[in-house]
Amino acid sequence: MTNRAELTIERLYASPSLSGPSATGVKYSPDGRRVTFLKAREDDGSRYDLWQFDVETGEQSMLVDSSVLVPDEGELSEEEKALRERKRIAGRKGIVDYAWGTADTILVPLGGDLYLVSLGEDGHSVRQLIDTDAFEYDARVSPKGNFVSFIRDGALFVIDLATGEERQISPDAEPDKAIAYGVSEFVAQEEMSRYTGYWWSPDERHIAYTRVDESKVDIVERFDIAAEQTTVIDQRYPRAGRPNALVNLMVRNMKTGEVSNIYGVGPDTYLARVNWAGRSLWFQTVNRDQTEITYHRTDGKPWRVWSPLRERQEKWVNLSKDFCTVDEGIVLSTEQSGYRHLALSRFGSESDDLVPITGGNWAIDSLKAIDRETRMVYFTGYADTPLEQHLYRIRLPWTDEELENSRDTGRLPDSNCTDLTPMSARAQVDCPPPVRITEAGKSWSVTMAPDGKSFVGTSSSPTQPPQTGLYSADGALIGWIEENALDESHPYAPYLDTHAVPEFGTLEAEDGQTLHYSILKPADFDPSKTYPVIIDVYGGPHVQTVDRDWESLSDQYLARQGYIVFRLDNRGMANRGKRFEDVIYRQTGGPEVRDQLAGVDWLKAQPFVDADRIAIQGWSYGGYMTLMTILQSPEGTFAAAAAGAPVTDWSLYDTFYTERYMDTPQDNPEGYEKSSVFYHLDQLEGALPPTLLMHGMADDNVTFDNMTRLMAAMQEKGLMFDLMTYPGQRHGIRGQALQTHLMKTRMAFLNRHLKP
Repeated sequence: MTNRAELTIERLYASPSLSGPSATGVKYSPDGRRVTFLKAREDDGSRYDLWQFDVETGEQSMLVDSSVLVPDEGELSEEEKALRERKRIAGRKGIVDYAWGTADTILVPLGGDLYLVSLGEDGHSVRQLIDTDAFEYDARVSPKGNFVSFIRDGALFVIDLATGEERQISPDAEPDKAIAYGVSEFVAQEEMSRYTGYWWSPDERHIAYTRVDESKVDIVERFDIAAEQTTVIDQRYPRAGRPNALVNLMVRNMKTGEVSNIYGVGPDTYLARVNWAGRSLWFQTVNRDQTEITYHRTDGKPWRVWSPLRERQEKWVNLSKDFCTVDEGIVLSTEQSGYRHLALSRFGSESDDLVPITGGNWAIDSLKAIDRETRMVYFTGYADTPLEQHLYRIRLPWTDEELENSRDTGRLPDSNCTDLTPMSARAQVDCPPPVRITEAGKSWSVTMAPDGKSFVGTSSSPTQPPQTGLYSADGALIGWIEENALDESHPYAPYLDTHAVPEFGTLEAEDGQTLHYSILKPADFDPSKTYPVIIDVYGGPHVQTVDRDWESLSDQYLARQGYIVFRLDNRGMANRGKRFEDVIYRQTGGPEVRDQLAGVDWLKAQPFVDADRIAIQGWSYGGYMTLMTILQSPEGTFAAAAAGAPVTDWSLYDTFYTERYMDTPQDNPEGYEKSSVFYHLDQLEGALPPTLLMHGMADDNVTFDNMTRLMAAMQEKGLMFDLMTYPGQRHGIRGQALQTHLMKTRMAFLNRHLKP
């Protein structure tokens, strides 16, 4: 192609998206005949409609036009705002979520009300279930399709779809006592990715739900500063070392109405996961120190609870959602070997009874499906390279008889893992590599069909924006759901000629572990010249930034402005195993900073880098890392720094996240002191580089007092800084206008200090 166009900041955030159309929220119908997904409108990239793809015919069509159903959502409730922020979908409009019921019903929450889509041979119909002034959320259809359940005003309700009768099935919430039912508390949503507080049994005979008592949780007065008004919100926010919510797990018999109190946790235990397996209820709890996950089970009235399985770690445990029953037991994942791997629990009493399914010095991401006919286990992971997530399969051949025979021979059938030594008793699990299904050179996200016979795969690479297709279980393409071909009609076509492709490499950390980096050079790069560099950092746990996928197009804008963009995944980050993560234990902001400074040293040794024009920028943990890195580096290391929404003192952040890595402030006072930005401000000798601070003024995650305290401390020390705050914005800055403004603010600052 020969088209050339100037890539402007305005175009970066305008509609249609430069990355092309994409399918999000992909789900299979229960019978596997349809795939549904959310698709942004071409004229408004923030508004989503519900679409369907017919698996047999390959035809796709819009199911629900959000703008016709509800042209204007109106003001969202505080609960809905918070939940969308937790799910990282706060900037979206229209249909942001939906739930399949039966094979011919879909529930769509929209504008605070609920709509039921009924599918038939002659088309589909949409029926409004609720029309109230109240705001209903966390709605879904029960497993057999007889009820719709939802939360309203802190209580759990159901609608009988046959009669239309609505009834409340939990007690009333007690706002004055901070008690609610069927909900998930702040740390469950933000840190455990548990966004619900109720669970239907598969036969609809029972529903489990939470009773959440936050009366002991501190109230943090959060000022929601908008453009025209300031609202004081009393947010229940459990800061590190302070009390957590008390959570009880209840079970209601839907026929008799009898409610049983199954289990209570808190303030020093967390309810993390809840799963029904047939008529058995399984739930996972985590201790306050987060060194142990306990799997509990109860099999019906009188709901006696027993605890058949535990996972323990010396530093901390990481949660997963992997839980699938088979005839022989439960397939789950564990990091007992040092890397997350799949294992079979045979309902033993300890983790020693786990039988490995996968193993090696690489990590799985998540269990996707089990085909019970072929006994194939499908999962995503990083067996080939840490830079690419793929779909893999491995056979689960074991019956009880085969397992018992293997005890005698020491070898599992069909050349699977050859060592039956308990997982906790060895450093290495001896398993052959699984079979990779997806195409190499890309990174993939996958949704498997209920029967495991096909999957919807979304892939991208540094040269191809996301494509979504329907694939057979062996990886053969059946049909495109969103091909997103980079042809002349693609929104990015005018900019392809000057598209820059990152290079990947490795460095060595101080303890010998491998650090992966990416470096993006301008498309017209001249090795005889020197270039300014922008280091884009995140640095925190459970995130990976260096991988082979379609990166943010803001990188392309920076490269077109003559900048080199550099990323390095330091120790403590995701998908590299526990040893790689654990180095930050009780000392965040130390090992990660030293890794980033090793990256700076490498950059300065490159002949094409202008060592006097290196900047660092990041948001959230990346904002924290930006500040910690400039404060611990020699004067003159950086020419500029831009920090957005940074944690400045871990005692201001929440319990579950902070204490996982740092323990409590009471148990680790020195660690908290030295992991604080303020400690390093006090140690500062010499000048800081020019620094830009940015924050949303209604942030309910990294609360705004993190920033105001930093501003006050820097002012007291006479340290100059630039500041940009965003009224009404939370942890992310949302919307085309404000994202454009944020990018222009950063670029004006960086250009001022990095351009010759």
